[in-house]
Amino acid sequence: MLDINELKNGLTVKLEGAVYLIVDFQQVKPGKGAAFVRTRLKNMRTGAVLDRTFRSGDKVEEAFVHERKLQYLYQAGETFHFMDMETYEQHSIEKDQMGETPDYLKENMIITLLEHEGQVLDVSPPMFVELKVVNADPGLRGDTAKGGNKFAKLETGASIQVPLFVKEGDIIKVDTRTGSYVNRV
Repeated sequence: MLDINELKNGLTVKLEGAVYLIVDFQQVKPGKGAAFVRTRLKNMRTGAVLDRTFRSGDKVEEAFVHERKLQYLYQAGETFHFMDMETYEQHSIEKDQMGETPDYLKENMIITLLEHEGQVLDVSPPMFVELKVVNADPGLRGDTAKGGNKFAKLETGASIQVPLFVKEGDIIKVDTRTGSYVNRV
């Protein structure tokens, strides 16, 4: 158990059966009354943000989150199969536990898995991935009423907005955090 005074940004704690990441905390010492700590917590599974105030003397349980590097092998139905890069064990993860990650997965890609007590909390691909455009409408000269962007379908099945000059067959760099086009490779 951690005392409230030991909290810091980036620490993971367990509250009401869920694992939270401390995004922000602020110790407040009012002129009158006891000190307290305001925190902003992010649910590691759902991504929901929660504001919580703790009184002096409160205690919270620390959650030990294990990070693993896994290599993507293949998909079978709704299940994705990975190999642990240290132990070479195979792990399977259901699609509903992966969030937006399947939109950017290519074979042999290294992803980061966060788990707590055997439960998958987060699966995140690399920050930037290079993917091939498999379908893109041709950009028409002067067609900039919408800001000069069009939709393109990538080799993984994801559809993102790209500039008009991107054509079918191009390899582009995509930011996986926002799902946005970065540049052409």
